[in-house]
Amino acid sequence: MARYFIIYKPFGVLSQFSGEGQTLASLFHFPKTVYPVGRLDKDSEGLLIITDDKQLNHQLLNPRFAHQRTYLAQVEGIPDQEAMRQLENGVTINVDGKQYATKPAIAKIPEEIPSLPDRNPPIRYRKNVPDTWIALTLIEGKNRQVRKMTAAVGFPTLRLVRWSVEKLTIEGFQVGEVREMGKEEIYKALGLTGFRRS
Repeated sequence: MARYFIIYKPFGVLSQFSGEGQTLASLFHFPKTVYPVGRLDKDSEGLLIITDDKQLNHQLLNPRFAHQRTYLAQVEGIPDQEAMRQLENGVTINVDGKQYATKPAIAKIPEEIPSLPDRNPPIRYRKNVPDTWIALTLIEGKNRQVRKMTAAVGFPTLRLVRWSVEKLTIEGFQVGEVREMGKEEIYKALGLTGFRRS
């Protein structure tokens, strides 16, 4: 029977169970059969799904299913309407040495930022340079895509948190927290309710 874990991956932790440096194995005693669905860079935080459900893995990683992933990015500076419009319409970034035009996205400056735990270590604070949180919802996941996109419009990312995949969020999670979920609950949150039970 498949198992499903949701974690708030901390900054500095690798999205894998072995290797140099701090890995997911340091957060929890996971079953040997599970693996992360997709990955978050070492210097990114937030929602990571860990499971041994191959069907779920395929659904979330195959580009043709285009699941919405929302990231909260703390950027240097205050993006203007033009920068936000460019993020929504798509910008050109470098992917594996080639120029790539990102797919249309949803880009907003939220009126209220979801309550996030502090990052350890905190971002470098510069009192003469303002920063802004933006919410960016993508339907694709290229390597370091959000960082490349905000940099392309002139606003480098200082802190990056994956907040949600579809309706599955890390609201109320602490950094490093792990929660186990049932199949029905996780499939419903991800909009995958039509799939057969295994």
